[in-house]
Amino acid sequence: MDNYINNNNQYRRYKAHVNIFGITQLHLKNPYVVAMWSVIFPGFGHLILSKYIRGMLLVAWELFINQRIKLNLAMVYSFTGKIEEAKQVLDVRFLHLYIPVYLFAIWDSYRTTVDMNKIYILAERENAPFNTFSLGALEINYLDKKNPVAAFLCSLAIPSVGQLYINRFILGFFNLVMSVILICHSHLYEAIHLLILGKLGESNQVLDAQWLLYFPSFYFFSIYDAYINTVENNKLFESDQKNFLRQNYQPGGFRIRKGNKVN
Repeated sequence: MDNYINNNNQYRRYKAHVNIFGITQLHLKNPYVVAMWSVIFPGFGHLILSKYIRGMLLVAWELFINQRIKLNLAMVYSFTGKIEEAKQVLDVRFLHLYIPVYLFAIWDSYRTTVDMNKIYILAERENAPFNTFSLGALEINYLDKKNPVAAFLCSLAIPSVGQLYINRFILGFFNLVMSVILICHSHLYEAIHLLILGKLGESNQVLDAQWLLYFPSFYFFSIYDAYINTVENNKLFESDQKNFLRQNYQPGGFRIRKGNKVN
């Protein structure tokens, strides 16, 4: 019945929708925080907003154009004072394609966050019912309370596991694939292995700086996204429980009276 209501848009706005691929919900977000994630890596702001198609396209574009112009490598050279090497490694043919898309990702994530906050306020006032259980041939998903600390620790151990813990399968799979790609191309684990063996020189040589600079962004984004969405999912669960109890167990004429003296 809940799926029927959502699919036919009987109500104007819904706060959330549960399907086999995850829980998509509206909640208040800080536009500056979302925009800052787009500054760190174009596309991350949109992924936080659950706009997966646009976010993944921007992430793919960032990887493609950054690899073409060798921006990360140039940043490493500039940080270490090798300005001439930084100038030589940059490919100026594609450099001017990078800036407009980068600025668009920041502006669009900020603008979209402001708009979605307004929609959330209206959806909260309308308080339309939404489905809380989804059963499919591939997966079972349902609205439930999770531990934010557990989501944090899961993502701290391996990026994407925190998203899988809270059933954000699309973003979890995307983060897992990207983490494997970045770790393999940057030779991060090989460098860590050599470092443990005390071979500092070999550890530095095996690292690929161009690929390595992508990894911290994905790592901390995965942690942040898992923790924040666990907190918001718990709020959504409590809101749904409150509505259910009010509709099914609270008398129609019930009123809370404050400040009245009992004789």
